[in-house]
Amino acid sequence: MKSKENRRPSESFIAGVVVAAFLITGYQTAVFVFRSAVARITANRDVPDTVYVYGNITRDENQKLHESQRVVVRKNVIHSSKAESVRENQPGKNVESFVFNPNTVSEEDLCRLGFTPKQARSIVNYRDKGGRFRRKSDFADSYVVSDSIFRRLESYIDIPLIDLNLADSADFDSLPGIGGWYASRMVEYRSELKGYSCKEQLMDIWKFDREKFDALSDLVVVNPENISPYQLWTYPADTLRLHPYIGNYETARAIVLFRETTPTAEWSVQKLSAAGILSETAAEKLSACVIAMPQVSPAL
Repeated sequence: MKSKENRRPSESFIAGVVVAAFLITGYQTAVFVFRSAVARITANRDVPDTVYVYGNITRDENQKLHESQRVVVRKNVIHSSKAESVRENQPGKNVESFVFNPNTVSEEDLCRLGFTPKQARSIVNYRDKGGRFRRKSDFADSYVVSDSIFRRLESYIDIPLIDLNLADSADFDSLPGIGGWYASRMVEYRSELKGYSCKEQLMDIWKFDREKFDALSDLVVVNPENISPYQLWTYPADTLRLHPYIGNYETARAIVLFRETTPTAEWSVQKLSAAGILSETAAEKLSACVIAMPQVSPAL
Protein backbone atom coordinates (compact mmCIF):
# COMPACT_ATOMS: atom_id res chain seq x y z
CA MET A 1 0.00 0.00 0.00
CA LYS A 2 1.02 3.55 -0.70
CA SER A 3 1.66 5.72 2.26
CA LYS A 4 -0.60 8.65 3.08
CA GLU A 5 2.29 10.99 2.35
CA ASN A 6 2.48 9.72 -1.22
CA ARG A 7 -1.22 10.51 -1.73
CA ARG A 8 -0.84 14.19 -0.83
CA PRO A 9 -0.98 16.75 -3.70
CA SER A 10 2.36 17.91 -4.84
CA GLU A 11 3.59 21.36 -3.98
CA SER A 12 3.47 22.41 -7.65
CA PHE A 13 -0.18 21.38 -7.89
CA ILE A 14 -1.06 23.36 -4.79
CA ALA A 15 0.80 26.36 -6.14
CA GLY A 16 -1.10 26.07 -9.42
CA VAL A 17 -4.45 26.00 -7.62
CA VAL A 18 -3.53 29.08 -5.61
CA VAL A 19 -2.44 30.94 -8.75
CA ALA A 20 -5.67 29.96 -10.57
CA ALA A 21 -7.74 31.16 -7.63
CA PHE A 22 -5.92 34.49 -7.66
CA LEU A 23 -6.42 34.82 -11.43
CA ILE A 24 -10.15 34.07 -11.22
CA THR A 25 -10.58 36.50 -8.35
CA GLY A 26 -8.56 39.13 -10.17
CA TYR A 27 -10.62 38.68 -13.37
CA GLN A 28 -13.90 38.94 -11.52
CA THR A 29 -12.65 42.03 -9.71
CA ALA A 30 -11.54 43.60 -13.00
CA VAL A 31 -14.94 42.88 -14.59
CA PHE A 32 -16.71 44.38 -11.60
CA VAL A 33 -14.52 47.49 -11.67
CA PHE A 34 -14.98 47.87 -15.43
CA ARG A 35 -18.76 47.55 -15.24
CA SER A 36 -18.88 49.96 -12.34
CA ALA A 37 -16.77 52.45 -14.30
CA VAL A 38 -19.04 52.12 -17.36
CA ALA A 39 -22.12 52.60 -15.19
CA ARG A 40 -20.57 55.67 -13.58
CA ILE A 41 -19.54 57.20 -16.91
CA THR A 42 -22.99 56.56 -18.37
CA ALA A 43 -24.68 58.03 -15.31
CA ASN A 44 -22.56 61.17 -15.57
CA ARG A 45 -23.51 61.47 -19.23
CA ASP A 46 -27.24 61.10 -18.56
CA VAL A 47 -27.13 63.44 -15.55
CA PRO A 48 -24.46 66.02 -16.45
CA ASP A 49 -22.01 66.69 -13.68
CA THR A 50 -21.18 70.34 -14.41
CA VAL A 51 -23.46 73.28 -13.73
CA TYR A 52 -23.17 76.72 -15.34
CA VAL A 53 -25.21 79.69 -14.21
CA TYR A 54 -25.08 82.61 -16.59
CA GLY A 55 -27.10 85.46 -18.04
CA ASN A 56 -27.70 89.13 -17.29
CA ILE A 57 -27.55 88.61 -13.55
CA THR A 58 -28.34 91.64 -11.39
CA ARG A 59 -28.89 92.08 -7.70
CA ASP A 60 -31.70 93.89 -5.98
CA GLU A 61 -31.36 96.16 -2.99
CA ASN A 62 -31.01 93.09 -0.74
CA GLN A 63 -28.11 91.82 -2.85
CA LYS A 64 -30.06 88.79 -4.06
CA LEU A 65 -30.04 87.34 -7.56
CA HIS A 66 -33.25 87.79 -9.50
CA GLU A 67 -34.60 84.27 -10.20
CA SER A 68 -36.01 85.28 -13.58
CA GLN A 69 -32.56 86.24 -14.77
CA ARG A 70 -30.79 83.07 -13.74
CA VAL A 71 -30.05 80.60 -16.52
CA VAL A 72 -28.84 77.16 -15.43
CA VAL A 73 -27.23 74.79 -17.91
CA ARG A 74 -25.93 71.34 -17.05
CA LYS A 75 -23.07 70.16 -19.21
CA ASN A 76 -20.52 67.39 -19.11
CA VAL A 77 -16.88 68.28 -18.69
CA ILE A 78 -14.35 67.08 -21.23
CA HIS A 79 -13.40 63.44 -20.64
CA SER A 80 -10.72 61.15 -21.98
CA SER A 81 -11.15 59.53 -25.37
CA LYS A 82 -11.85 56.15 -23.72
CA ALA A 83 -14.57 57.65 -21.53
CA GLU A 84 -16.09 59.40 -24.55
CA SER A 85 -16.06 56.09 -26.41
CA VAL A 86 -18.03 54.49 -23.57
CA ARG A 87 -20.50 57.37 -23.66
CA GLU A 88 -21.00 56.90 -27.40
CA ASN A 89 -21.69 53.19 -27.18
CA GLN A 90 -23.89 52.91 -24.11
CA PRO A 91 -27.68 53.40 -24.17
CA GLY A 92 -29.31 55.84 -21.80
CA LYS A 93 -30.03 54.77 -18.25
CA ASN A 94 -33.70 55.76 -18.36
CA VAL A 95 -35.06 54.05 -21.48
CA GLU A 96 -38.52 55.13 -22.63
CA SER A 97 -41.09 53.79 -25.08
CA PHE A 98 -43.34 56.22 -26.95
CA VAL A 99 -44.93 56.64 -30.38
CA PHE A 100 -42.46 57.85 -33.00
CA ASN A 101 -41.93 58.10 -36.73
CA PRO A 102 -38.44 56.78 -37.60
CA ASN A 103 -38.33 59.17 -40.57
CA THR A 104 -38.63 62.29 -38.41
CA VAL A 105 -37.68 61.35 -34.83
CA SER A 106 -34.81 63.44 -33.46
CA GLU A 107 -31.42 62.13 -32.43
CA GLU A 108 -32.18 63.06 -28.82
CA ASP A 109 -35.46 61.14 -28.83
CA LEU A 110 -33.75 58.10 -30.37
CA CYS A 111 -31.46 58.06 -27.34
CA ARG A 112 -34.51 58.27 -25.08
CA LEU A 113 -35.87 55.22 -26.91
CA GLY A 114 -32.79 53.24 -25.92
CA PHE A 115 -30.34 53.77 -28.77
CA THR A 116 -26.78 54.77 -28.05
CA PRO A 117 -25.69 58.23 -29.29
CA LYS A 118 -23.63 56.51 -32.00
CA GLN A 119 -26.61 54.44 -33.16
CA ALA A 120 -28.94 57.44 -33.08
CA ARG A 121 -26.50 59.46 -35.17
CA SER A 122 -26.25 56.60 -37.67
CA ILE A 123 -30.04 56.55 -38.14
CA VAL A 124 -30.18 60.33 -38.63
CA ASN A 125 -27.24 60.24 -41.08
CA TYR A 126 -29.04 57.53 -43.09
CA ARG A 127 -32.08 59.81 -43.40
CA ASP A 128 -29.96 62.85 -44.25
CA LYS A 129 -28.48 60.93 -47.18
CA GLY A 130 -31.95 60.27 -48.60
CA GLY A 131 -32.77 57.03 -46.80
CA ARG A 132 -36.37 56.40 -45.81
CA PHE A 133 -38.14 53.83 -43.67
CA ARG A 134 -41.29 52.95 -45.63
CA ARG A 135 -42.39 50.09 -43.42
CA LYS A 136 -41.69 48.87 -39.90
CA SER A 137 -39.69 46.03 -41.43
CA ASP A 138 -37.34 48.58 -43.05
CA PHE A 139 -36.54 49.97 -39.60
CA ALA A 140 -36.00 46.44 -38.26
CA ASP A 141 -33.53 45.75 -41.10
CA SER A 142 -31.30 48.67 -40.08
CA TYR A 143 -28.02 47.28 -38.81
CA VAL A 144 -28.13 49.48 -35.68
CA VAL A 145 -31.58 48.23 -34.62
CA SER A 146 -31.23 45.07 -32.56
CA ASP A 147 -33.97 42.45 -32.47
CA SER A 148 -34.65 43.12 -28.79
CA ILE A 149 -35.07 46.89 -29.30
CA PHE A 150 -37.30 46.36 -32.33
CA ARG A 151 -39.54 43.94 -30.44
CA ARG A 152 -39.95 46.51 -27.67
CA LEU A 153 -40.61 49.41 -30.04
CA GLU A 154 -42.54 47.74 -32.87
CA SER A 155 -45.99 48.70 -31.56
CA TYR A 156 -44.83 52.32 -31.08
CA ILE A 157 -43.59 52.82 -34.65
CA ASP A 158 -45.93 55.12 -36.56
CA ILE A 159 -45.09 55.68 -40.24
CA PRO A 160 -47.94 57.74 -41.75
CA LEU A 161 -49.41 56.47 -45.00
CA ILE A 162 -49.18 58.72 -48.04
CA ASP A 163 -52.57 60.24 -48.88
CA LEU A 164 -52.97 60.18 -52.65
CA ASN A 165 -54.95 63.43 -52.57
CA LEU A 166 -52.47 65.38 -50.42
CA ALA A 167 -49.08 64.09 -51.55
CA ASP A 168 -46.75 65.98 -53.85
CA SER A 169 -44.41 64.49 -56.44
CA ALA A 170 -41.60 64.16 -53.87
CA ASP A 171 -43.86 62.03 -51.65
CA PHE A 172 -44.76 59.82 -54.59
CA ASP A 173 -41.13 59.57 -55.64
CA SER A 174 -40.30 58.10 -52.21
CA LEU A 175 -42.51 55.07 -52.91
CA PRO A 176 -40.87 51.82 -54.09
CA GLY A 177 -40.72 51.46 -57.86
CA ILE A 178 -41.79 55.07 -58.47
CA GLY A 179 -39.33 57.36 -60.18
CA GLY A 180 -39.68 60.95 -61.26
CA TRP A 181 -41.83 60.18 -64.31
CA TYR A 182 -44.41 58.11 -62.48
CA ALA A 183 -44.46 60.59 -59.59
CA SER A 184 -45.31 63.49 -61.88
CA ARG A 185 -47.85 61.37 -63.74
CA MET A 186 -49.58 60.45 -60.47
CA VAL A 187 -49.99 64.15 -59.71
CA GLU A 188 -51.26 64.89 -63.23
CA TYR A 189 -53.73 62.02 -63.14
CA ARG A 190 -55.10 63.26 -59.83
CA SER A 191 -55.78 66.61 -61.48
CA GLU A 192 -57.54 64.92 -64.41
CA LEU A 193 -59.73 62.90 -62.03
CA LYS A 194 -60.40 65.95 -59.85
CA GLY A 195 -59.01 63.81 -57.03
CA TYR A 196 -58.51 60.11 -56.40
CA SER A 197 -61.50 58.20 -55.06
CA CYS A 198 -59.68 54.89 -54.50
CA LYS A 199 -56.13 53.54 -54.65
CA GLU A 200 -56.90 51.22 -57.55
CA GLN A 201 -57.24 54.22 -59.89
CA LEU A 202 -53.44 54.34 -59.98
CA MET A 203 -53.56 51.32 -62.30
CA ASP A 204 -55.32 53.46 -64.92
CA ILE A 205 -52.00 55.28 -65.42
CA TRP A 206 -50.11 54.08 -68.47
CA LYS A 207 -47.85 51.09 -67.61
CA PHE A 208 -48.82 51.25 -63.94
CA ASP A 209 -49.49 47.53 -63.66
CA ARG A 210 -50.68 45.28 -60.84
CA GLU A 211 -47.13 44.39 -59.82
CA LYS A 212 -46.22 48.05 -59.33
CA PHE A 213 -49.47 48.67 -57.47
CA ASP A 214 -49.01 45.70 -55.12
CA ALA A 215 -45.50 46.92 -54.22
CA LEU A 216 -46.87 50.13 -52.72
CA SER A 217 -50.57 49.63 -52.00
CA ASP A 218 -49.96 49.20 -48.26
CA LEU A 219 -48.08 52.52 -48.16
CA VAL A 220 -50.79 54.76 -49.62
CA VAL A 221 -54.32 55.66 -48.62
CA VAL A 222 -57.29 57.70 -49.82
CA ASN A 223 -58.77 59.30 -46.72
CA PRO A 224 -62.51 59.96 -47.18
CA GLU A 225 -62.22 63.41 -45.63
CA ASN A 226 -59.78 64.46 -48.36
CA ILE A 227 -61.90 63.33 -51.31
CA SER A 228 -63.54 66.04 -53.39
CA PRO A 229 -66.73 64.57 -54.95
CA TYR A 230 -66.72 64.83 -58.73
CA GLN A 231 -69.32 67.32 -59.98
CA LEU A 232 -70.65 65.12 -62.78
CA TRP A 233 -74.10 66.71 -62.66
CA THR A 234 -72.98 70.35 -62.70
CA TYR A 235 -69.80 70.64 -64.75
CA PRO A 236 -70.16 72.02 -68.30
CA ALA A 237 -69.21 69.88 -71.29
CA ASP A 238 -65.80 71.58 -71.68
CA THR A 239 -64.86 70.43 -68.18
CA LEU A 240 -66.48 66.98 -68.38
CA ARG A 241 -64.54 66.07 -71.51
CA LEU A 242 -61.25 66.32 -69.60
CA HIS A 243 -62.15 63.48 -67.24
CA PRO A 244 -60.29 60.29 -68.25
CA TYR A 245 -63.46 58.16 -68.02
CA ILE A 246 -65.38 60.54 -70.32
CA GLY A 247 -62.57 61.51 -72.60
CA ASN A 248 -64.14 63.51 -75.44
CA TYR A 249 -66.47 66.39 -76.14
CA GLU A 250 -69.18 64.26 -77.79
CA THR A 251 -69.65 62.12 -74.67
CA ALA A 252 -69.48 65.18 -72.44
CA ARG A 253 -72.12 66.97 -74.50
CA ALA A 254 -74.35 63.88 -74.41
CA ILE A 255 -74.16 63.91 -70.59
CA VAL A 256 -75.24 67.56 -70.55
CA LEU A 257 -78.18 66.77 -72.89
CA PHE A 258 -79.12 63.86 -70.62
CA ARG A 259 -79.24 66.25 -67.65
CA GLU A 260 -81.37 68.68 -69.58
CA THR A 261 -83.91 66.08 -70.72
CA THR A 262 -84.10 63.68 -67.78
CA PRO A 263 -85.71 64.27 -64.37
CA THR A 264 -83.10 64.91 -61.69
CA ALA A 265 -84.24 61.95 -59.61
CA GLU A 266 -83.22 59.60 -62.46
CA TRP A 267 -79.68 60.88 -62.88
CA SER A 268 -77.14 58.08 -62.33
CA VAL A 269 -74.08 56.60 -63.98
CA GLN A 270 -76.06 53.42 -64.65
CA LYS A 271 -78.69 55.42 -66.55
CA LEU A 272 -75.95 57.06 -68.62
CA SER A 273 -74.69 53.57 -69.52
CA ALA A 274 -78.22 52.32 -70.29
CA ALA A 275 -78.75 55.32 -72.57
CA GLY A 276 -75.61 54.38 -74.54
CA ILE A 277 -73.77 57.51 -73.48
CA LEU A 278 -71.08 55.66 -71.53
CA SER A 279 -69.56 52.30 -72.42
CA GLU A 280 -69.85 49.54 -69.87
CA THR A 281 -66.15 49.87 -68.98
CA ALA A 282 -66.32 53.66 -68.65
CA ALA A 283 -69.46 53.40 -66.52
CA GLU A 284 -67.82 50.85 -64.23
CA LYS A 285 -64.79 53.09 -63.70
CA LEU A 286 -66.87 56.24 -63.25
CA SER A 287 -69.01 54.42 -60.68
CA ALA A 288 -65.88 53.93 -58.58
CA CYS A 289 -65.55 57.70 -58.29
CA VAL A 290 -67.15 59.61 -55.44
CA ILE A 291 -69.73 61.71 -57.30
CA ALA A 292 -71.57 64.67 -55.83
CA MET A 293 -75.26 63.96 -55.46
CA PRO A 294 -77.52 65.90 -57.84
CA GLN A 295 -79.60 68.64 -56.32
CA VAL A 296 -83.21 67.53 -56.61
CA SER A 297 -85.56 70.44 -57.16
CA PRO A 298 -88.45 70.53 -54.67
CA ALA A 299 -91.85 69.57 -56.09
CA LEU A 300 -94.11 72.50 -56.82
